Amino acid sequence: MTAEDYLSGQVLLIDKPLHWTSFQAVNKLRWEIRHAFNIKKIKVGHAGTLDPLATGLLVICTGKMTKQIDKFQGQEKEYTGTIVLGSTTPSYDLETDINRTFPTDHITEKDIRDATQGFIGEIEQYPPVFSAIKKDGKRLYEFARAGEDVELKSRKITISEFDIIGIEGQDIHFRVVCSKGTYIRSLANDFGKALKSGSHLSALRRTKIGDFHVENALTPEAFIESLTTK
Repeated sequence: MTAEDYLSGQVLLIDKPLHWTSFQAVNKLRWEIRHAFNIKKIKVGHAGTLDPLATGLLVICTGKMTKQIDKFQGQEKEYTGTIVLGSTTPSYDLETDINRTFPTDHITEKDIRDATQGFIGEIEQYPPVFSAIKKDGKRLYEFARAGEDVELKSRKITISEFDIIGIEGQDIHFRVVCSKGTYIRSLANDFGKALKSGSHLSALRRTKIGDFHVENALTPEAFIESLTTK
């Protein structure tokens, strides 16, 4: 790959590590490409944010391919992950500590599998208050971290597949195929409510965006190594 290749436009599939922000991944790749080819300026962007506590597929576009970002963002996405029954957190995941616990003795395996059906199709979903959505010029998580109440608006999203792939005690392992704008953290929180309990997300991995699959993605380290062995 040459400097001209990256400037004219490439689609890079990156397997985002745990704790990295999507912004960090884009910045790191931009710097490495500029450094490797002595490029002064190059556009680099991603097609869909992943939370720091999520891993998996980031579609990163360079150069003229950044014009295709909206198209890639609009495609269906697939995730795998784990929902923990019996407790909630304010962020709906492990970013914040458990704030409430709930009984789970009444929940059967059949209940868990049956509950998925209530989320299939077009549904209304409220985003987590710990999210980057803007309201009145501020990110929702800024209100949440300041302890301020904020009125959330629901959005229409579509979940086409929601499969339970394993149950280990209170850990529910799942696979979801969904539309742009879906918050899996909100799905995890709502899933607990559907079971007359509480729940939160403990692990999340994005495996597909449209036809792009994480199996074909490189870790940031592997991508950087490919630049140095160009």
